[in-house]
Amino acid sequence: MIAAAQSERVEWEAALVQRARDGDVRAFERLYREHVGRVYGLCLRLVRDPTSAEDCAQEAFINAWRGLRSFETRSAFGTWLHRIAVNVVLARRRKPSSAGPPLPDAHEAGPSDWTLDTPVEVSEIEAAIGALPEGARDVLVLCGIYGYSHGEASGMLGIAEGTCKAQLHRARALLRRKLSPEASP
Repeated sequence: MIAAAQSERVEWEAALVQRARDGDVRAFERLYREHVGRVYGLCLRLVRDPTSAEDCAQEAFINAWRGLRSFETRSAFGTWLHRIAVNVVLARRRKPSSAGPPLPDAHEAGPSDWTLDTPVEVSEIEAAIGALPEGARDVLVLCGIYGYSHGEASGMLGIAEGTCKAQLHRARALLRRKLSPEASP
């Protein structure tokens, strides 16, 4: 039952992508509505600033629209879109910015399989993720939260797969220390 529904969804999305590739703006708007929450969430977790995350998400969709004809359907549209969003975030990091420091309170609903031994508020988890060093945070968001493989995440971030694995291990260790009951005041 679930597999059939998932298959229908894949076919529905593939039809929307094809229509959008043919210039149907409404089809692309549907794709936008389907994916904007996750793309924004990914950007927010990477940049830690709601305004910058909105800008990055918007730029990702603009780039997706412009590059839609080059989209090869070997991967899911959402995967391709996330890759574009990560590239936008990384490009913005390389640019000198006059913006102030990122906001520490990043909150967004997205996919997560977190289980904790002790009760922790979502805001505490988001703050702890936001406080991670940039490289560790990027890998944690892509692999630990969004479920990308080390190969996929390393490709998106332009780092070696071994570095990706090491960064994820580092991020998890830092989070454990930060969120452990002993670390609380």
